[in-house]
Amino acid sequence: QVQLVESGGGKVQAGGSLRLSCTASGNIASINVMAWFRRAPGKQRESVATITTGGRTNYRDSVKGRFTISRDNAKNTVYLQMNSLKPEDTAVYYCTASSSFSFDYWGQGTQVTVSL
Repeated sequence: QVQLVESGGGKVQAGGSLRLSCTASGNIASINVMAWFRRAPGKQRESVATITTGGRTNYRDSVKGRFTISRDNAKNTVYLQMNSLKPEDTAVYYCTASSSFSFDYWGQGTQVTVSL
């Protein structure tokens, strides 16, 4: 089992920045991919960014150039640096981890609200 705890959400004006953190505990050695997803009001959950144990990253098109996913293996923590935030980035952001072919473990979510 893996436990994930997110932090760093909040309210910010458009153009501002936030950094989300996700700390993993438990059977960390089993994790091969970690990611951030988000769910905006009235919309389906969507992938935002992923990072492999080797450091390979992938982003959805709408956040490329604005968001950066990174990991600190010594701290068992994954970060999502979000810059130039837009109102359409408003959502609950979830950290997730995969130890197989699907994302098996999820954090509780952290709210990000971007106002004009």
